[in-house]
Amino acid sequence: MAGRRALKAVLIDLSGTLHIEDSAVPGAQDALKRLRQAAVAVKFVTNTTKESKRNLLERLQRLNFDVQEKEIFTSLSAARSLLEQKQLRPLLLVEDSALEDFTGFNTSEPNAVVIGLAPDHFNYQTLNNAFSCCDPVVFLFEHRCAMILDGAPLIAIHKARYYKRKDGLALGPGPFVTGLEFATDCKATVVGKPEKTFFTQALSDLGCSPGEAVMIGDDARDDVGGAQDAGMLGILVRTGKYRQGDENKISPPPHLTCDSFPDAVDHILQNLLQ
Repeated sequence: MAGRRALKAVLIDLSGTLHIEDSAVPGAQDALKRLRQAAVAVKFVTNTTKESKRNLLERLQRLNFDVQEKEIFTSLSAARSLLEQKQLRPLLLVEDSALEDFTGFNTSEPNAVVIGLAPDHFNYQTLNNAFSCCDPVVFLFEHRCAMILDGAPLIAIHKARYYKRKDGLALGPGPFVTGLEFATDCKATVVGKPEKTFFTQALSDLGCSPGEAVMIGDDARDDVGGAQDAGMLGILVRTGKYRQGDENKISPPPHLTCDSFPDAVDHILQNLLQ
């Protein structure tokens, strides 16, 4: 901790770190309770775009996690903020369960395409509709992506390659975003993890700087690498999408790689708060 300020906040990934679909990581609920007893703020940050914040909160509460809606910051939240700031009319290529997070937007004559992880809608027709909107604008949504085409912004939520389901790994939005980038000859700008602005936005209402925070997640590149690039400490857990050797795929390497979220909490309580 030399050269760093006292720890004030812990950012926690959700899918793959606290739970996998409707199953909690063993011991995660009790570990979260122990962390809350320490003198640190807690915030949950996720690139999940398959469901609204409300649905995500209900899932976590069914799993007996002590979480409040105001503590959850999603890439959908970040995307909505960007659309509001730019006053855009989005074509929403997201799962139906995520649409409520965009309530109130004018979606007629769209001048932006918002793409999240939408397995039920990833087919030729819907992707071609998104491609057609690239002139003059396409917005790719899954990790907060923004692109420019003929002077018009193109924004995406995130570009995760894959994520963990109970039946194994599954394609994330990244391959579909990349396909649209290739077709439109444009480069998307990501808005969710691993983008620095995502982490600084998540910390903004906690009253602390990146140098006073640590991130826990199962994705070496998006969770840990992104957080460390933003100036935070990063702890990688060997659950969820983690695969052996992931800690060697980023530079600098994680502050710590441990077996699970409870182990990460133990490290924080025993070493980072002393």
